[in-house]
Amino acid sequence: MSTPKPKDWIMGIAPYVPGKSSGDDGKKLVKLSANENPLGCSPEATAALNAASAFVDRYPDPGSTKLREAIAAKYDLDPARIICGTGSDEVLHLAANAFSGPGDEIIYVRYGFAVYDIAARRYGGTPVIADDKDYGTDVDAILAKVNDQTRVVFIANPNNPTGTFSSREEIARLQAELPGHVLLVLDGAYAEYLVADEDDGALGLAETKANVLVTRTFSKIHGLAAERIGWGYASAEIIDAMNRIRLPFNVTTAGQQAALAALAADDFVAASRKHNAKWRQWLSEECSALGNHGLRVIPSHTNFLLVLFEGEVTAEQANAALLDKGYAVRWLPGQGLVNGLRMTIGTELETRGLAKALREILADAG
Repeated sequence: MSTPKPKDWIMGIAPYVPGKSSGDDGKKLVKLSANENPLGCSPEATAALNAASAFVDRYPDPGSTKLREAIAAKYDLDPARIICGTGSDEVLHLAANAFSGPGDEIIYVRYGFAVYDIAARRYGGTPVIADDKDYGTDVDAILAKVNDQTRVVFIANPNNPTGTFSSREEIARLQAELPGHVLLVLDGAYAEYLVADEDDGALGLAETKANVLVTRTFSKIHGLAAERIGWGYASAEIIDAMNRIRLPFNVTTAGQQAALAALAADDFVAASRKHNAKWRQWLSEECSALGNHGLRVIPSHTNFLLVLFEGEVTAEQANAALLDKGYAVRWLPGQGLVNGLRMTIGTELETRGLAKALREILADAG
């Protein structure tokens, strides 16, 4: 008896595995595996979400008009060149869908965001992995992979899951040396965690270059992960192509209203950035002090740390031991990070507890 057969390229996709929030026994864990904001979201965003519950019987604005206008005003952009999506993930998928297909190639850096591989394969494209430079983006390695079949290059800056950052000069050099037919997607999900002099110039490139798309999200520093709201900025031609395949009514009314409120909550964003910088530095120093046990911390520009286990205790063993102690971090062997754990910066209590648990695990191992 015959049955419907999925496309071969669909079966080649490794499903996305989200970070754990509970143990195999159902026990609730301290969740430091998904890079969520430990401070939650702003009170203004919460109020907007509650108020929007009165309108669940009506479809949302299909174009997220007010949200696009507010984003444009915030960053001095053209609202007509902004697209909103269910998280920046949807915007990434729309880019791959609109500009690649079977026989085309999509490049991303080794240890890049897992969604890039899925987006490439979903539409029949071929993912091409460029070598990293000490867990970061290597512009020359990317350029060496470009050929006539290349259609999209995905760069997360800062990078997830490594936390590394490429300078404005390196990003500009990459764009300048890419052929015009290649879409450069600069994924800025963690851009709000950067300090002022670390701006990579992505929005400026998208403003003036015809082959650059920048993506952002409200899931991280704004604390609206559950609402799934993201946006992108590019030339009118790129946005027009993506809007042709974007699902209608993709961002909910509550999501649009919450994002509007979050966008104006500058004090909350500043407090989140300050908290993150303080406790990221503290946790980095705590882990670095365990260097005699083989721990190495990759310098981070995000709200997480990538900690490498290069001693007797492996990352897999540490991950299991942390779960036993009630802490969920992220072990990513599927992305080649067999020896690393990605640890989200939590509250003060959570971060101190994680460090204490790590010290105990390594001490018990001798």
